[in-house]
Amino acid sequence: MRYAAQRLAQAVPVFFATTFLIYAMVFALPGDPILALAGDKPVPDEVLNTLRERYHLNDPLLVQYGLYMLGVFQGDLGETFTGQQVSELLASRWEVTFQLGLTAWVFELVVGIALGVIAALRRGGMVDTAVLAGTTFVIAVPVFVVGYAAQIVLGLNLGLFPTAGTEDGWPVSYLLPGMVLGSFSLAYVARLTRTSLVENLRADYVRTAVAKGLRRRRVIGRHALRNSLIPVVTYLGVDFGNLMAGAVVTEGIFNLPGIGQQVFQSIQLQEGPVVVGIVTVLVMIFIAANLVVDLLYGVLDPRIRRG
Repeated sequence: MRYAAQRLAQAVPVFFATTFLIYAMVFALPGDPILALAGDKPVPDEVLNTLRERYHLNDPLLVQYGLYMLGVFQGDLGETFTGQQVSELLASRWEVTFQLGLTAWVFELVVGIALGVIAALRRGGMVDTAVLAGTTFVIAVPVFVVGYAAQIVLGLNLGLFPTAGTEDGWPVSYLLPGMVLGSFSLAYVARLTRTSLVENLRADYVRTAVAKGLRRRRVIGRHALRNSLIPVVTYLGVDFGNLMAGAVVTEGIFNLPGIGQQVFQSIQLQEGPVVVGIVTVLVMIFIAANLVVDLLYGVLDPRIRRG
């Protein structure tokens, strides 16, 4: 409990510092969002002043941030400059991005760790070479190239997956975009697992376990792999938030109406409250994921918890 409380206490200042920085950067963008609503039409000064007072645009930045955080703690993410609640806008798109991110995360978790373990156990062989070459190729190719190629080959030509939209529901509609989104992270997970496991297989405690007559499966699974997963768990925990925040291109290729697409549209329309509200939720996910990672550290390596 003390270990968990310490990690939670460390997350609080990170949350406030990150959200303030995001809030300041978004509302420091050039342009007047109130004038942007009217387009080319003239707007009376009385209307402009009323709207600016309603959205606290004339208040100092710290006051604006304080009022915004007060609303966040009450479950209110604010409203757009057209009067729509950000939480309602987020709710209509959140499920799509969450399902896409979860599909990609499970894909990189299962396949990435499996490939890393296989490559480490066959270090220097054909399988190891194929994994290293394949992951390097995936990392080097831009995501939109992989996305369109997968859409044409696996979707249109072979007919294995739906090519766009969410009509078939989860997980069918999300398998192909999830694999595309998770392929880059999968490459890093596989290489990280391989490197970490290779190092641990050379450690003294592994040689001691083998000398004591323990079976190879137990030595690898319970001792070497368990310690090797610590850096992998770190990456996977952080990457879940990255997958949800970085799905703009994938959602565009496969026509998925998620929050990545919404953030892109809101930036174009200068809808600062929408951008800040969505990013605030993503920050919460990042912090929660890192907190879970820290707790898993204590499970994987009791020395960290006791220290």
